[in-house]
Amino acid sequence: MAEITTFKKRLLGLQSNLMNFAYQLTTSREAAADLVQDTTLKVLDNEEKYVDNVNFKGWVFTIMRNIFINNYRRQVRSATVVDSTEDLYHLNISQESGLSTPDGSFAAKEISSAINAFSDEYRIPFNMYIAGYKYSEIADKMGLPLGTVKSRIFFARKRLQGMLQDYR
Repeated sequence: MAEITTFKKRLLGLQSNLMNFAYQLTTSREAAADLVQDTTLKVLDNEEKYVDNVNFKGWVFTIMRNIFINNYRRQVRSATVVDSTEDLYHLNISQESGLSTPDGSFAAKEISSAINAFSDEYRIPFNMYIAGYKYSEIADKMGLPLGTVKSRIFFARKRLQGMLQDYR
């Protein structure tokens, strides 16, 4: 009986430390309080699994961290969009693409045609940059100096801004 009360006393003594750690993980007081509560319940449910020669504080903090990670993964999974359309159309557009309106679709077509009007020496590095390549990767793939790639992308961006200044 004395072991049970010391276990609970040790757990209660860690509550303020748990709250601080939970706040660092969640950055929200309410979410931190929920995490502390979940952790406390989990620790109490698994009291028989605790071994006396193990660092109690470390064991409890590990449980909290694991609960936080599992909750985060659950949220990410629930936020995942499953596209069941035949041609997977929704996977190819970002959620905030602006293409939901006819004006947005028209603007995207004009931007694409303006970029395609560039000569290859400007269009290719600019398209690669938009696709997410880093300057150094573009330079390696095109066999150009890094400064040349940067200046071509800069000039392509400036030219595109000039061509599409009506959209500002």
